[in-house]
Amino acid sequence: MDSSSFVKEFISLWVRDPQAHKEDFWHTYIDYEICLHTNSMCFQKKTSCVRRRYSEFVWLRQRLQDNALLIELPKLPPGNPFFNFTSEFQVNQRMLGLQEFLQKVLETALLLSDSRLHLFLQSQLSIAKMDACSQGQTHYTVAQAIHRCPCDVRFPIEEQGHEEDCKTFWDSDCDSTTSSGLGNSVGPSTPVEEDSAHEFQTIISEAELFSSLSTSPRNQQHVHS
Repeated sequence: MDSSSFVKEFISLWVRDPQAHKEDFWHTYIDYEICLHTNSMCFQKKTSCVRRRYSEFVWLRQRLQDNALLIELPKLPPGNPFFNFTSEFQVNQRMLGLQEFLQKVLETALLLSDSRLHLFLQSQLSIAKMDACSQGQTHYTVAQAIHRCPCDVRFPIEEQGHEEDCKTFWDSDCDSTTSSGLGNSVGPSTPVEEDSAHEFQTIISEAELFSSLSTSPRNQQHVHS
């Protein structure tokens, strides 16, 4: 068979668009948008976009470790009880660390079979519901939870050469709860080898990084992960 008929498998991942959310007067946390675009048969949805906070990344790593004891998992950026969401440097460094963590996880074939990884990346379920669903304790399956998650956004890689389509999209009535200005970021890409089984493209805009942060009082606040 002609080798040109084979389509190279790829998984593109973005962690971007940090947003601050107030839990109460004193406590604030930041979540991040995780966008995935792939042609891999391991994923039921080829494009998805969800938001996750740091504590959910911690949960994911622990569950993956429980299911793959012989694999040395990549590390997360360290937790910081005094994390300052108004610090561009701190937020940017954590965001880059979270993206690197997920990229390395997706490079490990064994981990791609863990249903909790797929629920984390492609559903809007809480930690408790992801645990229950992965154990078959919900009335819906993993596949149903994933397909319930809306994804009506256009990815940065898809927007090149489609400016008019993008304008039409953003002018339309879209009920997606996960879109946050996708495609407005341009930045350095993470270098990878050309023959890698998974290609990851990092598109990050430091200039626009904090434009999406919700307005919060800048007085002393304790930020939860």
